[in-house]
Amino acid sequence: MKKGPEAEALERAAIFMMSLNSDDAAKLLKYLGPKEVQKLGMAMVNVDKVDNKTVHQIYNDFILETESQTSIGLNKDEQIRKVMIGALGEDRANSIIDKILVGNNSGIDALKWMDSKSIADIIHLEHPQIQAIILSYLEPEQAAEVVMCLDEKVRLDLIMRISMQESIQPAALDELNRIMDKQMSASKVTHPKLVGGLKCAANILNYIEPAIETDLMEALREKDEQLATQIQDLMFVFNNLLNIDDRGIQTLLREIKTDTLVVALKGAEPDVKAKIFKNMSKRASALLQDDLEAKGPVRISEVEKAQKEILTIAKGLADAGKITLGVRSEEMI
Repeated sequence: MKKGPEAEALERAAIFMMSLNSDDAAKLLKYLGPKEVQKLGMAMVNVDKVDNKTVHQIYNDFILETESQTSIGLNKDEQIRKVMIGALGEDRANSIIDKILVGNNSGIDALKWMDSKSIADIIHLEHPQIQAIILSYLEPEQAAEVVMCLDEKVRLDLIMRISMQESIQPAALDELNRIMDKQMSASKVTHPKLVGGLKCAANILNYIEPAIETDLMEALREKDEQLATQIQDLMFVFNNLLNIDDRGIQTLLREIKTDTLVVALKGAEPDVKAKIFKNMSKRASALLQDDLEAKGPVRISEVEKAQKEILTIAKGLADAGKITLGVRSEEMI
């Protein structure tokens, strides 16, 4: 199976990093986020037996790419400090620099570097509202992993709290600082910071395992049908593939394993199936339809898992600018 563009780029980056000395590689890693470092680290572990021709080609491509770029954005925190101090003087500048850089210096960023189980262990005894605040700050995928590590009895309450919260007052940020036992510059901010909300809850649910997501949504619908509907409308579900244009579907299909597609389509709506068949060659479409007919009964959990895998690939392609998910999905991202 041919590797997708994201997997291929990750492998090339891993080879490039492995070819550098440790000091230079460490300097580059400083500019990556927690999730990027994790993915790159895993790719570096898998690097094995790379020929000279491949390394030379990667270096040539890197040189061509960097020649078209500038250094703007690198080491930006230090650059901002120098500019502000030069323009306002050190005393006046220092009073507002922390506010400008609050997103980079926030103590909660430390959690983004931890594994999900460790985060769950830290917050599981805290007040549910504090848990909801922390989850809202994390990337949706990481937050989903943390939710799955928590007791299933609290999951519904957390999703509802995340959906309904809109801001964090300074007192809540102070409490968050106490939890992490680390001074956080964001505690000095006098204006509430927007976190959580319906989109945040929908994003987290998008990454939760299908069986758990289904249970959560059913329980949420029983407790607050209107809230459940609002969240469902913002989630990226399999039927949203209809919102992707034909070229995007064709790009997506190139990244999906046939076996996964067959299982996913067993539970798909007719319109979605038609969209898929339309964007394949006649021969490929006929073979896929034959596979669908030959495939026996499939468990709902297997269908949901396959569909979620395809949706994850679609979101990855959208993040890379390869496809557009459509109006409703774009609003969620």
